[in-house]
Amino acid sequence: MNEFSIICRVLGSLFNRQPQDPLLVPLFTLIREGKLQQNWPLEQDELLTRLQQHADPQALAADYNALFVGSDCSVPPYGSQWQDGPAEAEVRAFLQQRGMPLSDAPADHFGALLLAASWLEDQAQEDEIQAQIALFDEYLLPWCGAFLGKVEAHATSGFYRTLAALSREALQAMREELAEAEEEAEEEGEDEA
Repeated sequence: MNEFSIICRVLGSLFNRQPQDPLLVPLFTLIREGKLQQNWPLEQDELLTRLQQHADPQALAADYNALFVGSDCSVPPYGSQWQDGPAEAEVRAFLQQRGMPLSDAPADHFGALLLAASWLEDQAQEDEIQAQIALFDEYLLPWCGAFLGKVEAHATSGFYRTLAALSREALQAMREELAEAEEEAEEEGEDEA
């Protein structure tokens, strides 16, 4: 698994699952022990240290639920509930065209979209860069700034405020990486022509 995939998988999992979910135990252990920093590909040590200071899954459960769960949550995690966000059916159709297996859960959840970016990276098909760019530009970036800003404003824990800032920086860095990869691919195509 490469760096892009790791970032998307970690951030996606933290947004997509309840903090006390048994599947997140190893990830929270890495965060609490400061070991995520050792393997984190971006220069975000200060944010990762802040994340570590607030990484108590049991204490985070109420904040997660207030932020993201239910019809009266303070920050809807679904793109279709944001002004510039995509319709859930559009996201589902896009991912199905790429061969991604989907559950009945809404495909336009912020965390699920990050996990989808990781899946696209891991599949490494010929048009993988274009698929990732489309995922970012059409289904994630148009609404994630507003979403992450609201998370920072409404979170009662330092963990989710920090996670929002960490995610904002990481998404920007990953989109820049995709742009560079696209340029390289175009240059290689021109060289072959």
